Amino acid sequence: MSEKKTEKVSLVSLGCPKNLVDAEVMLGYLAQAGFEVTTDEMQADIIIVNTCSFIKEAKQESIDTILDLADRKHDGNCNLLIVTGCLPQRYQEELARELPEVDIFVGTGDYPRIVEIVAEKRGSTEQLCYTGDPNFVYNDELPRMQSSPHYTAYLKIAEGCSNRCSYCVIPSLRGDHRSRPLQSLLQEAAGLVAGGVKELNLIAQDITAYGKDLVDKPTLEQLVQELAKMEGLKWIRLLYAYPDGVTDSLIQLMKNEPKVCKYLDLPIQHISDPILKRMGRRSGEAQIRELITKLRTEIPDIAIRTSLIVGFPGETNEDFKTLLQYVEETRFDRLGVFCYSREEGTPAAEMPDQVSERVKRERHKKLMRTQARVSFKHNRTLVDSEEEVLVEGYSEETELLLRGRSSRQAPDVDGQVYITAGNANVGDIVRLKITDSSDYDLIGEIVQ
Repeated sequence: MSEKKTEKVSLVSLGCPKNLVDAEVMLGYLAQAGFEVTTDEMQADIIIVNTCSFIKEAKQESIDTILDLADRKHDGNCNLLIVTGCLPQRYQEELARELPEVDIFVGTGDYPRIVEIVAEKRGSTEQLCYTGDPNFVYNDELPRMQSSPHYTAYLKIAEGCSNRCSYCVIPSLRGDHRSRPLQSLLQEAAGLVAGGVKELNLIAQDITAYGKDLVDKPTLEQLVQELAKMEGLKWIRLLYAYPDGVTDSLIQLMKNEPKVCKYLDLPIQHISDPILKRMGRRSGEAQIRELITKLRTEIPDIAIRTSLIVGFPGETNEDFKTLLQYVEETRFDRLGVFCYSREEGTPAAEMPDQVSERVKRERHKKLMRTQARVSFKHNRTLVDSEEEVLVEGYSEETELLLRGRSSRQAPDVDGQVYITAGNANVGDIVRLKITDSSDYDLIGEIVQ
């Protein structure tokens, strides 16, 4: 009697790191149930696409990926195509109608049931949909198969969002803000560090809201202080901090705790008061300016990353000039710019004075050109200084160069450091002397 073949599963995760953690939990469940995880979609019996639908471009990328992988059902081993995450949570009926090649749709609250859902599909020829309330919060006891390199991991400290910005669909896709208990986070972090993780990146839709919804009211500062006690953990990075949630005590903790990276991801979205008000943001121009001045006064070597939206309904030439001038004078270390995406179901989609796509693209281009100049000038000031760098492997261009990230560069979204002299292993944190720079990257030599 022949042994039952072990089924292979491949998962493609799109969108943000918060999505990636969901994908890792699904992989953990599947591996625990006896499935073999593979990165080769051509060899996979089951392919899962974990999708994003935050803005138009993300939706298009998700659809393109689904259609591309649907071909594997014809020319590969795949007999089950599953689409999970934000896209089915938002567009279940339309997707079921338009994508008959997809076997199962799973929303943001049902992904922990992935093994049970796959079992339910056995023997059924019907397309199945599971998109209940998005109210799930995972914990440290659930399996998680880390897909990022062994030395770095994301720690998702909360689910959902309660900020209700007028352009954003996240609350409808992910539910209201729900913090994870402090002990659950510390247990998960301890397991990650025991497995070799040196850098923990704290993520949520808004990390500064952490703990406010829990009975015992733990704070972000408490969480960071406890994490900093962990032996083996070298860097703690704070991503997605809502400006009005950055407290003086958090700034002092970042200043005084060596393990906390001198780095803050602070999405301000705009600087013009009329636009901020229409966006439903709680911080106005004066508060934003005051916060950034305070951060740079208290932590002179801090790297500040921000995200901006251009072409929001009602954004005039004057509003855009104000934003452009602010970017020039503030000299953000890192900057992401998005063209406003008109998302159905949001208040902003119904606002008058929608801006044309052509104007959005022009403004995006101008802002990114300005930031490239700002970044180049800033990087030149770092030449001859020394930086701590986490070695990540060889350069994509040549195996003669190692590459890494400084403590002031987050994974995937910021530039890199290319190492021209000295030897190190992947995952080592080394001291580097910066010898040259480009618009976004640095070049240096290991200091012996």
